[in-house]
Amino acid sequence: MTQHKPEDSRHVPTPDELREQVEHTREELGQTVEALAAKTDVKGRAMETAAEAREQAGQKAAQVSAQVRATAAHAAQLVKDKTPEPVRDKAGRAAVQIREKVTEAGHLAHDRAPQPVRERADRTAQMARDNRTALLAGAGTAVVLLLARRSRKARRVRKGHR
Repeated sequence: MTQHKPEDSRHVPTPDELREQVEHTREELGQTVEALAAKTDVKGRAMETAAEAREQAGQKAAQVSAQVRATAAHAAQLVKDKTPEPVRDKAGRAAVQIREKVTEAGHLAHDRAPQPVRERADRTAQMARDNRTALLAGAGTAVVLLLARRSRKARRVRKGHR
C-alpha cells in the first residue's frame, strides 16, 4: 500500500521521476512473477533435482570404483608379499594352465554359440578386460586360499596317520 505524502511536503516528484518509479516497480513485479512461475514449474524442478541426483550418483560411483580398485591392488600386493615363493610358482603355473584351458574352451564355445550369446559374451569379456586388476586380485586370492586349504587338509591327514 502506498502512503500519500502530506500536501505541505516540499518535494513534488517530476514526471521523469514518476516514470522511473513506475519502471522500477514493473521490473520488481516482473521478477516476482518469474519467481512464482519457477516455483509452480513442478516438472522443471523435478527434472533439475533428478539431474543433480544423477550427477551426485555418478561422482559417488567413480569414487567407490577408485576405492575398490585401490583396495584390490593393495590386497593383491599383500597376498603376493605373504605367499611363499613355491606357492606363488605353483599358482603361476596353475594360472597359465587355467588361462590356456579357458582360452581354448572360450574359442570352442564362441564358435558354436548363437549370435546373441556371442555378443553378450563379447561384452562380458570387454568388461572383464576393463576390470582386470580386480579380477586378477580376486583370482589370486582364491588360488592362495585353495592352496592353503589343501595344505591344511594334507597336514591333518598326515597327523592322523602317525
